Amino acid sequence: MARLVIVVEKASDWGSYYPSVDVMSAMDYLRQPVAADDERTHVINLCRSYKYLGTGYYVSLLAEARGHKVMPSVRTVNDLRRRSLYGLDIVDLNHKLTHFLPAGGRDTTDFGILVYFGETAYPALQDLARQLFEMFPCPLLRIEFERDRVWQVSSIKPVGLHTLDDAQEDAFAQELDRFSRKLWRKPRARKLYRYDIAMLVDPNEAMPPSNKRALKSFIAAGRELGIEVDPIDKNDYQRLAEYDGLFIRETTASDNHTYRFSHRAEKEGMVVIDDPTSILRCTNKIFLNDLMVSRKLAVPRTEILYRDDAKGTHEVVERLGFPLVLKIPDGSFSRGVVKVENEQALAEAAGRLFQHSALVLAQEYVYTEFDWRIGVLNREPLYACKYFMSRGHWQIYNHGAKGTAKSGGFETIAVADAPPEVVKLALKATHPIGNGLYGVDLKQVGNKPVVIEVNDNPSIDAGVEDAHLGDELYLRIMREFLRRMEHKRQGGGH
Repeated sequence: MARLVIVVEKASDWGSYYPSVDVMSAMDYLRQPVAADDERTHVINLCRSYKYLGTGYYVSLLAEARGHKVMPSVRTVNDLRRRSLYGLDIVDLNHKLTHFLPAGGRDTTDFGILVYFGETAYPALQDLARQLFEMFPCPLLRIEFERDRVWQVSSIKPVGLHTLDDAQEDAFAQELDRFSRKLWRKPRARKLYRYDIAMLVDPNEAMPPSNKRALKSFIAAGRELGIEVDPIDKNDYQRLAEYDGLFIRETTASDNHTYRFSHRAEKEGMVVIDDPTSILRCTNKIFLNDLMVSRKLAVPRTEILYRDDAKGTHEVVERLGFPLVLKIPDGSFSRGVVKVENEQALAEAAGRLFQHSALVLAQEYVYTEFDWRIGVLNREPLYACKYFMSRGHWQIYNHGAKGTAKSGGFETIAVADAPPEVVKLALKATHPIGNGLYGVDLKQVGNKPVVIEVNDNPSIDAGVEDAHLGDELYLRIMREFLRRMEHKRQGGGH
């Protein structure tokens, strides 16, 4: 079970609350003898100020030196001093604030809110408060807004506990209690494991990258190596920093919580698969196509269709001919992919896809009975599969009515038995992306393979991708986590 330490600058700052063994003065914390302690310690730094080289700053700095998980971190303290960061990643701010203020507030030009551990008293601004807290994890923040034609964040400032009135103290106490219970909610036998990995999953995902048996195999492989693999979900964002690594096992996207988890984990210095750079590079097929072409790697002939350029679409058809395969840039598991045989089908399909993206890929149709999937981990081949087309369909996945999907058969073989030219091209395709875990899809006509796409979150299902290696597949992935975590502990990078 994690130990919680609440640090206050002066004892009087805690005067409105019941005494607690978890509360410690800043000077007592700073004077604590440094000791090797296997117990996980979370520090909530409630000092009055985090000014550079001030008392609050040193509490966070020395907490990190002692291996404690502290809020706010030194990185957050430094980020809060950089006004240039305030406008980043704040989605639709003007829309949110304009609708939040009542009609009588249309002349309002500035106002502020308090945010306690990501919570605010204004339900309409809760998503915004949580988003800003995720950017700047700090126990108590005051967010100031100002309007000059459009709303913007004018400042994000830490607030001292001593400045709160009675109602605000009650609200803070409630959120502190809720937050600390999240830290304590799952006792674990920490001393049995050298490291802890959070495995991000979505229990309700219809087509997850790993089935339940595979997830259990990852957990078993981790334990064999002295690693606890703990399944978490999107509601566990604030627990993330207590782990040594993050393993994402739900379908990634650059515009949802999977990317935020990955980005936060990387900022915390954790080992991350999938890392945020890989997510960004792999989840957009237009980027991938240009990346492959720029590296002179073989791909099907591909061009871009633009929503407002009907003439350009006609010219693409003249160059590529029919049939054509249309793809939205961020589809997965064959979703958002349409085969068209003529001009009418092209117009109808493009119209539907352009509702989701201003750009659509048009690709020559390459017929094969199966696609190759080469798994790659840290620039080395991991597994080799043949994915056969769904019966009576031109794709591996046939998405039917009511959200159902059928897939074709598969054959998993030793990497050494896969065509060398296929494996070689797969490795070349992942090289400019990174050193993570990837699944490269390729087609082969004769002796010529072509890259279809590179997936940052490849399927690893029990009974499919592990059919040749068995438990060794999961052990290899966990060994790579272990290697990277050991390297970080020794002061290195990846």
